[in-house]
Amino acid sequence: MSSLSERLAAARREAAAQGKHAAEVSDEVEEVATGVEVEQASQPAAAGSTAATTGPLSARAAAAGADQRAPARRTLAGAEVDRIEDLKSSVHEELLKRLGPHLYDAEMDQEELDQTVRSVLSEVLGAQDRPLSAGDRSRVTQEITDDILGYGPIDPYLRDPEVSEVMVNGFNDVWLERDGRLLKADAHFADEAHLRRTIDKIVSRIGRRVDESSPMVDARLPDGSRVNAIVPPLSIDGSALTIRKFSTDPYTVQDLINFGSLTPQTADFLDACVRGRLNVIVSGGTGAGKTTTLNVLSSFIPRDERIVTIEDAAELQLKQEHVVRLESRPANIEGKGAVTIRDLVRNSLRMRPDRIVVGEVRDASALDMLQAMNTGHDGSICTLHSNGPRDTLARMETMVLMAGMDLPIRAIREQVASAVDLIVHQTRFKDGSRRITHITEVERMEGDIITLQDIFVFDNSAGFDENGRILGRMRSTGLRPKFLEKLAYANVAVDPTIFRMDRV
Repeated sequence: MSSLSERLAAARREAAAQGKHAAEVSDEVEEVATGVEVEQASQPAAAGSTAATTGPLSARAAAAGADQRAPARRTLAGAEVDRIEDLKSSVHEELLKRLGPHLYDAEMDQEELDQTVRSVLSEVLGAQDRPLSAGDRSRVTQEITDDILGYGPIDPYLRDPEVSEVMVNGFNDVWLERDGRLLKADAHFADEAHLRRTIDKIVSRIGRRVDESSPMVDARLPDGSRVNAIVPPLSIDGSALTIRKFSTDPYTVQDLINFGSLTPQTADFLDACVRGRLNVIVSGGTGAGKTTTLNVLSSFIPRDERIVTIEDAAELQLKQEHVVRLESRPANIEGKGAVTIRDLVRNSLRMRPDRIVVGEVRDASALDMLQAMNTGHDGSICTLHSNGPRDTLARMETMVLMAGMDLPIRAIREQVASAVDLIVHQTRFKDGSRRITHITEVERMEGDIITLQDIFVFDNSAGFDENGRILGRMRSTGLRPKFLEKLAYANVAVDPTIFRMDRV
C-alpha cells in the first residue's frame, strides 16, 4: 500500500488535471485522508512499527479498545462474585443437611460444635467440583462459619474491640459506632430471611421469641452485649437489629479514669460512698454509659456482702463471689407468665440481700426500690434515664405515681429525700466521649422542694481541641457533703482535701 503522502499528491494532480476548483480539490484530498485513516485503524499494527502508530490515530484506537475491555472486566468480576455466592449457598445447604439438628443441640459443647462444623465444612468444600483459590477458600470458610456458628456478616464487627455498637436498619443497611462516630459498614445480609434467622438465633438462646404476635424483643449475647430487635409489621422497612457491645473484660475504674470519664479524686470519693452503704442513682441519657458506670460502682462493694442484681437482660459482670443474678421475663405466646422488674424487686427483699443492684428503673418498680432503700437495705444502686440531677428526682416521682398508688406529691418527695443519698449523672458529648458531669448530694426537704447540692461538676470552660474533642474535666465545688457523718458511722473515712476547689 502506498504511503499517505503519495496518495494525497496523486489526488491533487488528478484534480488539477481535470480543472477543478481549489475547494473541490481540498474536499477530495480530505476524503482520501479519511479513507486512509479508516483503513489503518482496521488493520493490526505490524511488529516493530510502534513508532509509526503513536499518533492521534493509534491513540483513538487504543481508547476504543480500552472502552470495550472495561465492561468486559466488570462483567467478569460480577460473574466471579455470583459464582462465589452460589458456591456459598450450595455449601451452606449441604452443611445444614449433613449436620442437621446438631447445630442447635443444647447438650453439645460450643468448642465441640465449632470443631465439627469446621471439619464438615472442609469436607464439603473439598468435594466441590468448582476450583477455588486459597484466598476465596479462606473467605468462603470464614463467612459460612460466621453464619453457622456466629451472626453472619456482622460477626467480624462483634469481634472488633473498637466497634461499640452495631445497627442493622434492614438486611442491606448496616451501621457501626466506632470511637463515638457513626459509620456505614461494608456488609449486608443476603435477604430479609437471612436477617430474621440471625435474630431468631440470638433470642432463642435465652428462651425468648420474636414474631408477628411479639414483634419487639430485648435480649443479650453470651458476653452480655445488649440486643434489641423489632420486626415487621412494626418495622416498616424490614427487621431492625441493634446490638450494644460490652467488653468481655469489663471496664475497671482505672479504665474510666484513662478515658477521662472520672478523675482519681472523684473515683476515690465514689469508692468511699459505695463502701459506706449510700444509696446511689446513676442517671443519664441513652448511650451515656450508665451500665458501665454501674458495673464499676458495683465493683466497690466489699466481697463479704450478698449482692442481688435485677435486670431486664443480664448485662452486669460483677467479680464478687456472692452474687445472685435475676432477670425479668416477658409474657408467653398466650400473654401469661410475665415477671417484671417490680416483681423481682419485691422478691429480692425476701432473699436476705446486703445490696440490691437494679439495672434500670423505668416503671412502677421505682416505688418498690424506694421502699427497699427505706427499710434497711442501704447501699442499693440503680440506673435511671434523665437529663440531669433535678430531672432524675422528677422522673422518680413520675414512676412512683405509675404504681397506681394515690399518694400526695409531698409524701413521695419525702420518701425520695429519705431514701436517695447520691446522684451520679453521666452525659454523652458530641465527640462521642462519655463523662460523669455531676456528683450531687440529695439533702432534705425544704418546704415542698428537695434540695440538692453539687459536690463535683464537669467544668467545660476549656472548650474543645482542634479535632473537636472536649477538654473539660470534673472539679470540686468546694462544698462538703452532709452524709460524711453517715460514712464515718460505717467506718469509712474520706480525705477532706478532695473537696478543695483548687484540687484538680
